[in-house]
Amino acid sequence: MAGLEVVRIPVLSDNYVWLMHDAASRETVVIDPAVAGPVLAAADARGWTITAIWNTHWHPDHTGGNAEIKAATGAIIIGPRAEAARIPTLDIQVAEGDTVRIGAHVATVLETPAHTAGHITYYLVNDAIAFTGDTLFAMGCGRLFEGTAEQMFANMQRLAALPDETMVYCAHEYTQSNGRYALAAEPDNSAIVWRMADVDAARARGEPTVPTTIALERATNPFMRASSAAMLAERRAAKDVFTG
Repeated sequence: MAGLEVVRIPVLSDNYVWLMHDAASRETVVIDPAVAGPVLAAADARGWTITAIWNTHWHPDHTGGNAEIKAATGAIIIGPRAEAARIPTLDIQVAEGDTVRIGAHVATVLETPAHTAGHITYYLVNDAIAFTGDTLFAMGCGRLFEGTAEQMFANMQRLAALPDETMVYCAHEYTQSNGRYALAAEPDNSAIVWRMADVDAARARGEPTVPTTIALERATNPFMRASSAAMLAERRAAKDVFTG
């Protein structure tokens, strides 16, 4: 479906806030606003009015801009029902299978817990877009702060089953460090070698490395490629202390 524009807003040290605009309805959604100022400025520069905020989980670097953006725009704030107690600004609580909209574009809520207990992903099937927050990163996955390796393995399998062309908009620029670990985890994977050459070149130029695609992650992400929850647990533990 045509008409959606997604804009990357880099904030803090390595966060990305996503601004999504529907030309037909003139609605604009912010995904995971860590802070408000740069988001409001980006929308204003484009003549866009923010109408909604979608949160994937409660962490302050994903919700810190909620209140200020709502005060400035009247935006409706949507986020995970399971984390409502930790996101006091929520107007609408959503869970597995619920849908949210931007104009005629529909996003289905997928529950993807592990990084946090109630983490969700917003999947716009007709637009081949997934906002994965801190669950799926380019060549990585989120740390297991509140969940289990079994949950993250299920998340990886579920997301891997999405169509190849699905664009993955994650919330951090972690690709280079993730890729270094990926090379250590799968040193014989030529797809990782080739991808890291591109990633290193992009970062040297100061360019971003996300969004990514499901096809690319299926080929190069050691967590999505894990064959069992036990393997994912082993790889996540190794990545947590990796210094390469």
